[in-house]
Amino acid sequence: MGRLSHLRAVNDTVKIQLVTPAPLRINNGNRITALRWAAILKQLGHRVRVTQSYDGRPCDLLIALHARRSADSILRFHESHPELPLIVVLTGTDLYRDIHRDPEAKRSLDLATRLVVLQSMALRELPKRLHGKTRVIYQSAEGVTGGPKNREFFDVCVIAHLREEKDPLRAALAARKLPKSSRIRVTHIGLALDPALGEKARREAARNRRYRWLGQLSHTKTRRALASSQLVCITSKMEGSSNVLAEALASDVPVIASKIAGLIGTLGPRYPGYFPLGDTKRLRKQLLKAEVDMAFYRRLNRDCWQLAKLVEPTREVAAWRRLLAECNPKRNRK
Repeated sequence: MGRLSHLRAVNDTVKIQLVTPAPLRINNGNRITALRWAAILKQLGHRVRVTQSYDGRPCDLLIALHARRSADSILRFHESHPELPLIVVLTGTDLYRDIHRDPEAKRSLDLATRLVVLQSMALRELPKRLHGKTRVIYQSAEGVTGGPKNREFFDVCVIAHLREEKDPLRAALAARKLPKSSRIRVTHIGLALDPALGEKARREAARNRRYRWLGQLSHTKTRRALASSQLVCITSKMEGSSNVLAEALASDVPVIASKIAGLIGTLGPRYPGYFPLGDTKRLRKQLLKAEVDMAFYRRLNRDCWQLAKLVEPTREVAAWRRLLAECNPKRNRK
């Protein structure tokens, strides 16, 4: 009957181990995703443990973030329990790098009972033979209301840990040569995971009056800072999706974003707020246009408002309910 038939009916309690290789002490996207999913699965009536690797304790289902970084956990679970369902969630580094060249990441794709991607463009990175077992689940966020917008500044929020994949200083560089009349201020929240980038951020904050680096804040304080901003800037080189994007859409804060597949998959190909990846000059123009061109800013706002339905929590809960329903032996006799 296949591995999916071994889960009990979805109305029964299922023991789930959710593996995320990122340290849970770091407030990053994977941690936020893992904890949100754990809450969703508990809401659906199941028992969930979040771990950094598969610990061998009994469970009915394993959900693993990262095809490559969780490859050892995925293999050990499959070898120990080949009859049990295994869901592998693909991240940005998986989709846009590792599954194309890393043997362990490729192996994880084949071992998975189901694959989960976080935006529609991700399917283009997968072989067609895997599309049938792949599900798209958009990440959700609750809306947060910030304080009143600062009238002295046009606040642009950057939420990204300092590591190469995020191109974290691009907005700061773009702010350097803005006209004196501009009120743009870039506030950057994120931990220096790369010490060299941390040192660059410190030097940039010392020389660039338009740039503030606050380091890591709690998720609650980060959400409030985002909601109080006029704009969010996402400069990533690769994304499986983006919690920051979901949180911005949920809080009615428009977005300027690098034009990469992982963001186009949510924002759509016609979204007007893109800039070419790594192009400081074009980013500067987009930021300034958002500040001074009210028609453009209103269009960004309107488009983001229309996309907010993608990140509604009820939508994500329903998607996980459907995925677990596929593991119901009454419906699945593969």
